[in-house]
Amino acid sequence: MDNRFKNDIVTTFKLNGLTVRSEATKYILGLLTPLHKDERSQWLEKLVDVIQKQGLLDSTTVEKSHIEKAAKECCQNELDEAASLLNVISAFDIPKFVYSTERKKYLPYESPTGFLNLFGDPKDKAEMFRHRYALLHQRTSRHSLFTPSILGSSSTSSQNKYQLQPIEYLLGMSTKLTNLVVLGMLTYLTEGKLHLEDTTGSVPVSLKDTNFHGGLFTENCFVLGQGYYQDGVFHIEHLGMPPPEPAKVTRTYFGNANFFGGPSTSCLKLSSKLKAQEEQNPEAMMVFLSDVWLDQTKVMEKLRILFAGYCEDPPICFVLMGNFLSSTSCSTSSGRLRQLFKSLAEMIKEFPNLVEQAQFVFVPGPSDSGFCNILPRPPLAKVIREEFMQRVPNAVFTTNPCRIQYGTKEIVVLREDIITKMCRNAIHFPSTDDIPQQFAKSLTSQGHLCPLPSEICPIYWPYDHALYLYPLPDAVVIGDRFGGFAAQNMDCVIFNPGPFSRNNFNFKVFIPLNSQVEDSEIGDS
Repeated sequence: MDNRFKNDIVTTFKLNGLTVRSEATKYILGLLTPLHKDERSQWLEKLVDVIQKQGLLDSTTVEKSHIEKAAKECCQNELDEAASLLNVISAFDIPKFVYSTERKKYLPYESPTGFLNLFGDPKDKAEMFRHRYALLHQRTSRHSLFTPSILGSSSTSSQNKYQLQPIEYLLGMSTKLTNLVVLGMLTYLTEGKLHLEDTTGSVPVSLKDTNFHGGLFTENCFVLGQGYYQDGVFHIEHLGMPPPEPAKVTRTYFGNANFFGGPSTSCLKLSSKLKAQEEQNPEAMMVFLSDVWLDQTKVMEKLRILFAGYCEDPPICFVLMGNFLSSTSCSTSSGRLRQLFKSLAEMIKEFPNLVEQAQFVFVPGPSDSGFCNILPRPPLAKVIREEFMQRVPNAVFTTNPCRIQYGTKEIVVLREDIITKMCRNAIHFPSTDDIPQQFAKSLTSQGHLCPLPSEICPIYWPYDHALYLYPLPDAVVIGDRFGGFAAQNMDCVIFNPGPFSRNNFNFKVFIPLNSQVEDSEIGDS
């Protein structure tokens, strides 16, 4: 039996292009021999999968130390899956990965100091845009429009192929170049003069006769420009967003690395245990509210009605986004918020089912007391939330943005008037009235929550990765003053609950099992 299983181990590794050392084989035999035959095969596949996808190897030879690390990670993943049905992830805990052009894969970022400073230096700002460009360039390069033609394919399919050109290819050319396709960032390097910039250089662009494709085009967003280069200017005839990519396609290239964050070291999207737990509760739901003004009597009355309505059948969680005050006075807002959250806790305690079974998640708004409005924004101060936590222990005061992992579902939450800002700063406003769909296309194409200049939407440069949408999550929740909506693109649902306090007390209900969004409101009684 041992010899047969030993041969199975060697064969399994060979089929995956790996050579396993004899010491490593003996170690695997010691680990897996006590298990049932079917379990052995499953665990062996897990070991090979972890070794391949987590970057443990420098060559094709597998040592005992590699097996030990992989086994430890597999066991940890089993524990993580059992305890990870619902997790709220702080923006400051999201792992940072950097794309390696040499290895064609994402690798964990290693800071020279061992940690990320909140306030970066100029190098961090440059790296922020370089990393965004690398993300979009590698994603665009493997799109069917830009991959090389297959030998023997039809001439028609070959004619529909394009080649991405770096900007340095244009610079210095004295002759007219036609039918160029360039990926770059739109930016005003000189006053009133728009440029296209990538890691190799920048070039002035002319949008005089440009045909704009779908999306909201703003300064600092990345675009695909097709046109011709003449007399030092890139004349763009067609301007579009970089092609988005479904999350399942992204993961086929980068394996089960956990880009999303959370307690698990690997991605939980394919966890059969968590999927089974989701299916056991098909009616599970999450309730999202934005602009919950706790200083308004009418709002508190509607919240009481809301909590009473869900008391018999509590949701997974209530996600309440700021602002939590209708007007802000910096000198008094902290003390006022402390009292208001204390009152809110007393109200919630009237519904014991909610206290025991539902989680309350609070995301600060742009005008809430605390740090200035730079993303990611820390949670509300401890002095504001401590009395609430004493009364409602099952509550989380988190960052803005934050991430929520429920089972195999990944949800990103941002409280920012980003739709309003993108529409106001668009260099070309779309002719269609379907702004939500255009906005959804922009976010999925950019792979980023805030593709805007820093003076309009400031970001802590070292933590720009906390705003990535890559791989695309299952849902993106935007708390914006814009009216409530729900749109979908590339299997990603993007929705806005709308301002609860100013829009007939509307809110959104998200059903994780089928990624369905339902409109709800608390009308006047």
